[in-house]
Amino acid sequence: MAITNAVSGTNINEIADGIYRINTPTDTAPGGFSFNQYLVLDDQPLLFHTGPKKMFPLVRAAVESVMPVSRLRFISLSHFEADECGSLNEWLAAAPQSMPLCSRVAALVSINDVADRPAQAMADGEELLLGRHMLKWLDAAHLPHGWETGYLMDTTSRTLFCGDLFTQGGRGEVALTNGDILEPSEAFRKPMDYFSHSIHTRALIEKLAQEDPVTLACMHGSAWSGNGADLLRALGDRLTQQ
Repeated sequence: MAITNAVSGTNINEIADGIYRINTPTDTAPGGFSFNQYLVLDDQPLLFHTGPKKMFPLVRAAVESVMPVSRLRFISLSHFEADECGSLNEWLAAAPQSMPLCSRVAALVSINDVADRPAQAMADGEELLLGRHMLKWLDAAHLPHGWETGYLMDTTSRTLFCGDLFTQGGRGEVALTNGDILEPSEAFRKPMDYFSHSIHTRALIEKLAQEDPVTLACMHGSAWSGNGADLLRALGDRLTQQ
């Protein structure tokens, strides 16, 4: 683990080829909570999740430990929320050639209003070549919440940037695990009920599972390595039993 801020504990680790998890532990929930961003290092580097606005200096320092922030080309988000895009304009200012990357709905209803530059709005199934990495946008409305929600699948490394799916409490000390994250994430989800109750949940979970990921880049807690399709379907079972 490479610590980039000794006071906050912000750290950065490579969890797949050219993909770095940036983690900041906090005490915002009992037992701790963590915020992750993911940097795809490539010819056109991409950051998925910006982190909250107040965390910008911490996340920026972590990115700078790997590459100049000015090289960033895309600042991406799953849905419109502070930990997803709270520091979006700070990133756009720090990387003058960068642009927001999000779903068409997100661009329409939020991003093109609040961002200092227009977004590259991705259609469902649209692909983006960064260099070595090919990313596919997957619309997933209301999974877990937000009409505009979507995810990125790196078809090169088979990494799914899965946002708030499998959110785990704790400080996220382990960057990448092959242990159980379903039970911890369910224990966190059930008291808060922050998932929508969409009739399309099962179909959307299956859509993600069909991508056959081997790494799940979770936004809160550890990233995960293993049979991602099976784990996603297990989550789908839990969500459709409620």
